[in-house]
Amino acid sequence: MAGLAAVPGTGRLPLPSRSADISLAEILSALSFALDLTEGAVPGHALRSCLLGMRLGKRLGLAAPRMNSLYYALLLKDIGCSSNAGRLCQIIGGGDEREVKSGVKLEDWTKPHQPKLSTLRLLWKTVLPGAGALGRTAGILRIGLTQHRNNKEMITLRCDRGASILRKLGLGDIAAEAVRGLDEHWDGSGYPERRSRFTIPVESRILAVSQHLDVFASELGTRRALEVLRERSGHWFDPEIARLALCLHEEGALWRHATRETPENDTRSAVLDLAPDGIESLRAGDIDLICEAFSDVVDVKSSFTFRHSLGVTEVAVRIAGRLGLDRERSRLVHRAALLHDLGKLRVPNSILDKRGALDANEWQVIREHPRLTREILSRIGPFAELAAIAGAHHEKLDGSGYPDHLTAKDLNIESRIIAVADVFGALTEDRSYRAGLAPAQALAIIAREVPHRLDADCFEALRLSSSGS
Repeated sequence: MAGLAAVPGTGRLPLPSRSADISLAEILSALSFALDLTEGAVPGHALRSCLLGMRLGKRLGLAAPRMNSLYYALLLKDIGCSSNAGRLCQIIGGGDEREVKSGVKLEDWTKPHQPKLSTLRLLWKTVLPGAGALGRTAGILRIGLTQHRNNKEMITLRCDRGASILRKLGLGDIAAEAVRGLDEHWDGSGYPERRSRFTIPVESRILAVSQHLDVFASELGTRRALEVLRERSGHWFDPEIARLALCLHEEGALWRHATRETPENDTRSAVLDLAPDGIESLRAGDIDLICEAFSDVVDVKSSFTFRHSLGVTEVAVRIAGRLGLDRERSRLVHRAALLHDLGKLRVPNSILDKRGALDANEWQVIREHPRLTREILSRIGPFAELAAIAGAHHEKLDGSGYPDHLTAKDLNIESRIIAVADVFGALTEDRSYRAGLAPAQALAIIAREVPHRLDADCFEALRLSSSGS
């Protein structure tokens, strides 16, 4: 996948030759809400971290090119987080990895030999949820004994993946390395490389403080966030950056538009006001590249959905071609198919990878993911139609689908195409509870849903494209 062409040495994108009426900052600030889902963060976490970090960078006196790189690193700092979700779910024995990710950010995980009561409560709630007291206790002890090894594995997966995606997007080495060093600590107790002090990129040190401030402030209030910042200054955090954060707080400039109580539109508007100069809009191909990157974020969350979004996209585009959709509508299908499962980032791997039947509560979580997809994409003005199409991929013509029980009159041809492609993809891919079916078997099953639930023309186009006719 070719990256967006950055201005050498700056991490900045040049002005595109053709406007797509959408800026890089607009699309990334909206899609950052999908990354918040992955971490179980309070919605808007990436935006608030961006405001906090940019204020720290400015006070530190970073030059404009580095500030530009810092901006995108702050928005995308969690873009690698889905890559370790499945493994973390395994480590905790099938519990909700999102709850662990969210809770552990409030704990000092560098001291497994001195666990706090809150840490033990978190582990008791999430480790081996189906086991008895003895089994759960043994599981917690095992996790404690292997914690450093597990931390290195989890953080390396996340940071390497995140840095790789930023490079593919053409955002430059500075932004990529900032994300890669997010979990390094000033005293060398962090990961993935145990770097310390000034060997850690300054942008990484800013990211670490910004992330901490928002996580603690959103969960426990700004006072507690600042208390822990003082406690960890010189250990986790660069003492100078911690000092600057405290100065900004005393001046009343740190938290402006950056608390969970701030209306989302105000926070996002403040973030967009800080967007790097000279990047007014993206080319159509650049938007496609970003959509592909976020489809990868979704697919990598579970080994059983690996390449699902790309597979659905390939099938949907084939169907669109058979039906004679023009270039503009085909591109709409392409993007909606890539992003249709964004909302699944909120679904724990304990559900996604479950080998048995889902219970009613688990099904309710699953059924919400299309609505989340639509809500995230609706934050991007030019994506309004795309959001509606992507969010309808589980709707059926007879109203039996979800989340809104739409019927044939509500579903345009693009929505119908993606619905058929998604069913075909799901049937032909391996799942935790069965092996993938052969295309002919999948077509036979889908045929039973035509025309009352799935569109007959879309199915015929799928059948012909699958047979090579």
